[in-house]
Amino acid sequence: MQRRDFLKDLAALGTACTLARPDRNLAAGAWAAPAKKSRPKILLRSSWQTVNIGDIAHTPGVLHLLEQHYPEAEVGLWPSSVKDGVHELLMARFPQLKIVQSRDEITAALTDYDFLLHGSGPSIVGAKEIDRWVNETQKPYGIFGVTLGTFDEATLKRVNNARFTYFRDPVSLDRARANGATCPIMDFGPDGAFAVDLANQPAADAFLTARELTPGEFICCIPRLRYTPYWLIKNQPFDEKKHARNESMAEHDHAPLRDAITQVVRQTRAKVLLCPEDRSQMKVGKELIFDKLPEDVRPRVVWRENYWLTDEALSVYRQSLGLFGLEMHSPIMCIGNRIPALVGRFEEQTSKGMMWNAIGLQDWLFDFDQPAQLARLSETVVSLVKDPQAAQEKAAQARKLVAAKQQVMVEKLKTIVAAST
Repeated sequence: MQRRDFLKDLAALGTACTLARPDRNLAAGAWAAPAKKSRPKILLRSSWQTVNIGDIAHTPGVLHLLEQHYPEAEVGLWPSSVKDGVHELLMARFPQLKIVQSRDEITAALTDYDFLLHGSGPSIVGAKEIDRWVNETQKPYGIFGVTLGTFDEATLKRVNNARFTYFRDPVSLDRARANGATCPIMDFGPDGAFAVDLANQPAADAFLTARELTPGEFICCIPRLRYTPYWLIKNQPFDEKKHARNESMAEHDHAPLRDAITQVVRQTRAKVLLCPEDRSQMKVGKELIFDKLPEDVRPRVVWRENYWLTDEALSVYRQSLGLFGLEMHSPIMCIGNRIPALVGRFEEQTSKGMMWNAIGLQDWLFDFDQPAQLARLSETVVSLVKDPQAAQEKAAQARKLVAAKQQVMVEKLKTIVAAST
């Protein structure tokens, strides 16, 4: 073969090899790395309202879990509301977060995101958005840590079509099974608010200094009416029936809290902070607790007259001995941060309080409709103050159980997304 023909054939062979290997980097003369797979994209449906620090807490809790256990994912938030400073609060903690709100942003998100994750809540709050996601995208979705009190046909269908449904209390899980739910993965899955790690230390320190509260020397108490009076804090119509029930049970529900406060003040050196979880509770705390305390007790009780956001509240809780009262999500956030917390509940609430049984805190759950349980409330609060180390160890054990469960939840999400993209 002549030299010219040999070189010609050699060039042709090189071209053929290049065409057979499209990842050939001709300019560099070396094999190029395979194209990187795009990051998995999770759209979180959450942020139900801003008048309650617990409803605010659902979102940063789940975002923190994803950040911890699924850092390779790109996360977007599809909220109901991030007004009243909540948008700024979220972006300060999660600066890479994309919040999807406008009609065009939502339409684009339906195309761009791989998986819809419904966050924690008192029900499947984002039911309409799940239905839209399914109808317009046919892409998978899952449900993280909800309570379900009733099962109609539509609810059952949403549970069954989810890749997983985690219930934040065992009663809801049992109810789903009894109603014939067939979702491939159904289990107890703790409320996302357990994972909240927000902080606003300057605001908390300023408040404690102004009100002469020393870290480690006060306990928090949260009052609550049987029904949240949304007609006072949101644009909702007055509900005469709920108002009447609130009035009839107000003294019954708050006298035990007053007694616990009185015993703390008289038996220990600790102070008590009356604080709110929602915008209606400053008034409740003043009228039903503070104003009715004995004269010798009131000087060591601090009434917080203003609503606060989740970051400041949690920064105050972290410096307390613990918390008790009639709300759920401040205790959840406390346990998630190894802070002792007692829960009072009653029949008008959902079954969410039963989650305390599932995480080893049954001794810290009090049914206010059961006189025998009410009878031990004050002594339990006092024992928490007198032996803070034992209480903190108990809270830490519950937090450890919750964290392990939530890691499993995110690992399952990762597996399903990987298989479907």
